[in-house]
Amino acid sequence: MSVSAEQFRDVMGRFASGVTVVTTASGTGYAGFTASSFSSVSLDPPLVLVCLGRDAACHDAFVGGTCFAVNILAANQADLSVRFSSEVGDRFEGVPQETWVTGAPILGGVLAAIDCRLHAVHDGGDHSILVGRVERLGPVAADAEPLLYYRGAYQTLG
Repeated sequence: MSVSAEQFRDVMGRFASGVTVVTTASGTGYAGFTASSFSSVSLDPPLVLVCLGRDAACHDAFVGGTCFAVNILAANQADLSVRFSSEVGDRFEGVPQETWVTGAPILGGVLAAIDCRLHAVHDGGDHSILVGRVERLGPVAADAEPLLYYRGAYQTLG
């Protein structure tokens, strides 16, 4: 029995996930993309992973880089998710940001952020799996609700 891409997408879309914007700093500037394929990997050492499509314009900046930050979006930040998943000019223009340990951008108003050094890159079919060693993390907007993605649409708790 074979599984079609449409069947796979439909079933996987029934798994609610948080929404993140993953950012990096490279010699050519900042890059970023929207991702819901994010997970913790290990407590000791603290590792997380995120998956990035090989055809993404920013793929080389991440795979060839040294760091990335995972910005966990709050319920009121669907616009940031759309911005970082669309072909727009400078995705960072007008977006408040700061940097922590690695130099990867931490976006303003996010629910939480995880600043990582690139630990490993693995083959994941049509994606690259980026594993990051956590250097710093913390809530930014601790009282906000998370932005969720379910069955192809943004959702919130409640």
